[in-house]
Amino acid sequence: MADASSGENLLFLTDEQLRQGNEAMFFAYRGFTADPDRILAGMAYGRAHHRAIHFINRAPGTTVNNLLAILGVTKQSLNRVLRSLIEDGLVESRVGVADKRERHLYLTEDGEALERKLSDAQRARMRSAFRTAGPQAVAGFRQVLEAMMDPEMRRCYQALKETS
Repeated sequence: MADASSGENLLFLTDEQLRQGNEAMFFAYRGFTADPDRILAGMAYGRAHHRAIHFINRAPGTTVNNLLAILGVTKQSLNRVLRSLIEDGLVESRVGVADKRERHLYLTEDGEALERKLSDAQRARMRSAFRTAGPQAVAGFRQVLEAMMDPEMRRCYQALKETS
């Protein structure tokens, strides 16, 4: 049996090892989203709001269509989320200069403050986990996550990394 610490070929993982990986990812994701969920619950927002805020922050001026592609949600669903964020003064929608049909999205000061609060909670959890696991494990973790992405999502992810 291949052993991760020995660097041997891991192509021959058992179904049990894969199941354990699936479960670890499930519980890690629950932990990763727990802190922002608690913050958002008091505002009657959910994870869709969090994701929209996150990606608007990462790419100020992004279009609604770009956000639709990144989030993979319906236009109706995103419009509901954006409407509440705009009405609550967290997101600003501006008409495009080059194309008046486009709407460009920006966080307001209040939106930026909420995004910082949400991201700070997740960064603290991620920082602690990365420190515990060490740099080699972190690099491997990122490789695994990127390998799991569908090609279109990997392109979106790479484009986002390039804007940093």
